[in-house]
Amino acid sequence: MNRSSLSLPSFAKVNWSLRILGKRPDGYHEVRTILQTVSLEDQIRFEVSDEGIQLVCDDPSIPTDDRNLVVRAAKSLKKRYRVEKGARIRLLKRIPAKGGLGGGSSNAAVSLVALSHLWELKPSRSELIEIASELGSDVPFFLFGGIALGTGTGATISSLQTDESCTQKHLIIITPRATVSTVDAYAAISAPALTTMEPESILPVSHIGAKSEDSVPCPADDALQNDFESVIFDIEPEIRRARDTLLQAGATGALLAGSGSSVFGVFADRRAQQKAIENIQVESGWRISPCVTLSRDEYRQRMGNGVSLFSLIE
Repeated sequence: MNRSSLSLPSFAKVNWSLRILGKRPDGYHEVRTILQTVSLEDQIRFEVSDEGIQLVCDDPSIPTDDRNLVVRAAKSLKKRYRVEKGARIRLLKRIPAKGGLGGGSSNAAVSLVALSHLWELKPSRSELIEIASELGSDVPFFLFGGIALGTGTGATISSLQTDESCTQKHLIIITPRATVSTVDAYAAISAPALTTMEPESILPVSHIGAKSEDSVPCPADDALQNDFESVIFDIEPEIRRARDTLLQAGATGALLAGSGSSVFGVFADRRAQQKAIENIQVESGWRISPCVTLSRDEYRQRMGNGVSLFSLIE
């Protein structure tokens, strides 16, 4: 493998379930969520340079300074391991920003893995996960991929194995024009303060809230759950319309993605997915993204040359 440059995909995610269990003493919210990687992807090219971090992006709305998690991930590695080398990074953006699909977090995780390789670093599994957690609650998940349980602030990740009956699911993601900031979403939901270290005693957890060693059943299309829907749909009715559009197009289940603004629908098979794409009445400014779910093995296989890089967190 060329040690001076590397190109990798950076995949999106959806949440099969997202429960807000309460507010923690540190001001963050306690959550319990089931996350799933999907095939919608950005592309990132990394090239070693003499010094500094330079990021360019084909989407002019995406910041390329310290506001971008790619830059922050690179600088975190440089600082922690006293790296003198730099990097030129090119981001081809396909995952809608601010859509609840984890695009920025995925970009950051891929950057940690790619630059650890190119800069010939040897971070331990725990070190890489620690750095990822400091960057954002969704970042550690993208070091694993597949289906996983997220607890705490969402950054504590336990990989899950679905049972043998679970096959690849066909999804359509709609990202409408409306946006809701994560801060506003959490403020609106007003979850009760935690009074115990066992959040499960505060609110009931998802029907697929399993432990990491369990084999979990396929998420039921008609039993998807996201606590943010109760407030986001009132704040931005356009997001509700997008969800309803998917159901009207034949989705067996549809849900808000993360804290929004994207929604996703699950379809019986590729034919049903394609028929829905042809029939969906798209409002002005809506983005339609067909995709499929990726298991942990598929996630790593699609990384191509990056498969071996993920041995860092095995």
